[in-house]
Amino acid sequence: MRETNNPAMMMDLYELTMANGYFLDPECQGTKVAFDVFYRRNPDEGGFAIFAGLEQIVDYLVNMNFSAEDVEYLRSLGQFDERFLHYLENFRFHGDVYAFPEGSIIYPNEPIITVVADITEAQLVETEILAQFNHQSLIATKAQRIVRAADGRAVSDFGARRAHNNDAAVYGARACIIGGVKGTATVLAGQRFDIPVSGTMAHSWVMLFEDELTAFRRFAGCYPHNCILLVDTYDVLNSGVPHAIQVFREMQQQGIRSRSYGIRIDSGDLAYLTKKARIMLDEAGFTDAKIIISNSLDEYTIQSILAQGGQVDAFGVGERMITARSEPVFGGVYKLCAVQRGEHWEPRIKISDTVEKTTNPGLKDVYRIYNDQGTAVADLITIAGEELDLEKPYRFIDPIRPWKQLYLENCTAKKMQFPAVKNGERCYAPEKLSDIAARVRQQLSREVWVEEQRFQNPHAHYLDMSPSYYEMKMELLAKNQ
Repeated sequence: MRETNNPAMMMDLYELTMANGYFLDPECQGTKVAFDVFYRRNPDEGGFAIFAGLEQIVDYLVNMNFSAEDVEYLRSLGQFDERFLHYLENFRFHGDVYAFPEGSIIYPNEPIITVVADITEAQLVETEILAQFNHQSLIATKAQRIVRAADGRAVSDFGARRAHNNDAAVYGARACIIGGVKGTATVLAGQRFDIPVSGTMAHSWVMLFEDELTAFRRFAGCYPHNCILLVDTYDVLNSGVPHAIQVFREMQQQGIRSRSYGIRIDSGDLAYLTKKARIMLDEAGFTDAKIIISNSLDEYTIQSILAQGGQVDAFGVGERMITARSEPVFGGVYKLCAVQRGEHWEPRIKISDTVEKTTNPGLKDVYRIYNDQGTAVADLITIAGEELDLEKPYRFIDPIRPWKQLYLENCTAKKMQFPAVKNGERCYAPEKLSDIAARVRQQLSREVWVEEQRFQNPHAHYLDMSPSYYEMKMELLAKNQ
């Protein structure tokens, strides 16, 4: 049994069987193809999603290799030609990757990532790309919904103990930061990604000592400048909060000025308890004491608590964020869109009786279209390299309702994909996690319609096609009927 994992081996077996077949078939050898990564619908019936995971995808691609131990294991399966196994021994990814910047607001059915590579290489990288894209984009999107519900109050990730495994906890914490969360309780994530880490006290601390007051005093003695006391072990209002107030008074009498102090409540009627606790703390003179709550929170419970007048300064959110419990599958897919024949790229399309599963074919450009106020009014798919002139009326075709006549002018367009990998080498500098999170905030505050940010019945962002692209797709559909 192997003790360490090689990310190159993170793939479905069919990728290897397909790659082996492509490698051995003379007509497939050296064929260059393009695959698009996209998703079909927003989680939780939301108006958008957030792209996360690009940094891990790029790191995987530029470092991808197979060890002798990996190849020997594949040989033991008895399914692969020795020439293919020798190819894997010397494997290196030589392809190109084009992607939206990490932290971009994204919408269904547009290519977030495009991989252009030899068919054998392109087939082998599918699973790991989707695993990173699907997981981190899902958690970042869920985290951002929770942050919006918190309405300016701090949100921290408390989810590691409920995550599906270590990687889910660590990369989930990273995605939470991209979504707008302020910090994490997961120490490894803090170390790896320079994320602020925070934590309070455990019920076990309170239960270990002979009484609650002693437990609070001992904790305050250890952590006088970060004294958040957990007040719900026995009785929040009749025991926990009064004992916390007593300890805060004792600290005050000793001349201790804590940088951060307050209480955390982890159970019960959180709206009611926080209102009562706030009154008690204020009447005792501790108006700057923070109230932090946790316990199975998500955007809906947070909205409800605040709508009821709950007095909360910060939220510690666990399993419902780190697992995206309400919608635990993002649904990103990896589909062939074009094959190179000589100097020409031939579009490819997957057709389905389920309309939304029919793919958008060919090499393409994606533009985000902005009005003169800087608001994104639509995304536009064009044929790759197609000239776009928005100074005069330009027809946008809605692929769902192509009979609609929509013309826009005096708009600006931003090409969404940038070259992330060329010839197997990274071609951009890694970004700080804080800069990626800032990109999300900037888009939501300046570019994205507030109607798209509603939790209920959000406005659907327009994904339109240029006339040339739409005509190409219709011709391909007719040809393949």
